[in-house]
Amino acid sequence: MQIVSPAEAVAGIRSGDQVYVHCAAAAPSVLLDALVARAGELTDVGVVHLHIEGPGPHLAPAMAGHFRHRALFIGPNARAAVNEGRADYVPVFLSDVPRLFESRALPLDAVLVNATPPDRHGFCSLGTSVEAMHAAIRSAKTVIVQFNRSMPRTLGDSFVHVSDIDLAVEVDVPPYEHAVGPIGDVERKIGEFVADLVRDGATLQLGIGAIPAATALALRDKRDLGIHTEMFTDAVVDLVEAGVVTGARKERNRGKIVTAFVMGSRRLYDFVNDNPMVEMRPVDFTNDTHVIRSFSRMVAINSAIEVDLTGQVVADSIGHRLYSGVGGQMDFVRGAALASEGRAIIALPSTAAGGTVSRIAPSLKEGAGIVTTRAHVRTVVTEWGVAELFGKSTVERAEALISIAHPDFRDVLSAAARRTTMV
Repeated sequence: MQIVSPAEAVAGIRSGDQVYVHCAAAAPSVLLDALVARAGELTDVGVVHLHIEGPGPHLAPAMAGHFRHRALFIGPNARAAVNEGRADYVPVFLSDVPRLFESRALPLDAVLVNATPPDRHGFCSLGTSVEAMHAAIRSAKTVIVQFNRSMPRTLGDSFVHVSDIDLAVEVDVPPYEHAVGPIGDVERKIGEFVADLVRDGATLQLGIGAIPAATALALRDKRDLGIHTEMFTDAVVDLVEAGVVTGARKERNRGKIVTAFVMGSRRLYDFVNDNPMVEMRPVDFTNDTHVIRSFSRMVAINSAIEVDLTGQVVADSIGHRLYSGVGGQMDFVRGAALASEGRAIIALPSTAAGGTVSRIAPSLKEGAGIVTTRAHVRTVVTEWGVAELFGKSTVERAEALISIAHPDFRDVLSAAARRTTMV
């Protein structure tokens, strides 16, 4: 391993190479900026990653022809590039991302990593994001790391040894922070309905956004909840400090909060730093359906953009416009459904566009991608109530979903259902 400057670290990346970038709050900004500074001498460099925080300089229109992003999950900074044809979207279950690299279905020439400086044993922690990093590091020809003094040292399966690193730079750049948006009355009501479905001793998958945050607020009277999730935010810290999350009844990893990455405030990063309660694991463990179903009271809480009257869930696009990704929704929906007392919940506001569009739709928009099939969907929640779909016919599903649609749209939905003989 050599300690070099940022420019020297990325100097070996060549035109046509494919580079994987550490995701979410751990985006290695110093290395990424150094790579983009070489744009004039590079063509067709593939930049592969899940969502990353920050500006994403390689995604700017001026970078077309120099860098082409392959999005395994589309974050806000990548949406324009993907939908304008300057970047590509790869639909993939989050649990399958490590296999993409190890099978060489998506070969990697280099990987850019944001980790702690090595400890006295030579181990660096991957900090806020483990996700698919171990597979990327094993698969890439060149491993380039920024040793970041401001990266929290997370525990679990989070360590990389210096013997696996080719080039490193020394930096002091805090991981990106991410603020949750305001929690409105709609989100609070949804959170209350979801919380009513959570029993004491349950193990939760809680993601990011106003609905998971509102759900966490409504869980304050629960006891001995556990966390097994692909990611978590400050909301989990609140539940730990309130004595709600203990993990005491988890069937495996008892007493541990298990996650693949975290994203939130400085408070969250301080919480995970050297915290034995937090166990970082790769996504082929956190999102493994076999692992998820082993928690008898597993509750998976996921969101949707649109749900049709048969229960088909759109979560990665708005019509033809690509918006996010497949992510871990199907991993957790299926795993929770298979658990002996599990709950697979899709939670969403009943309307969009300022109340002018119903998210419960008679049919999906042209071009919309189904992330979760109607056979997988069990429970749908809006601010108007809970629709239980498991074991119900298409007619019964339509009736249940119309009952939780916004009242302004129920007559229209019922008329549409009658035209298609659903009711």
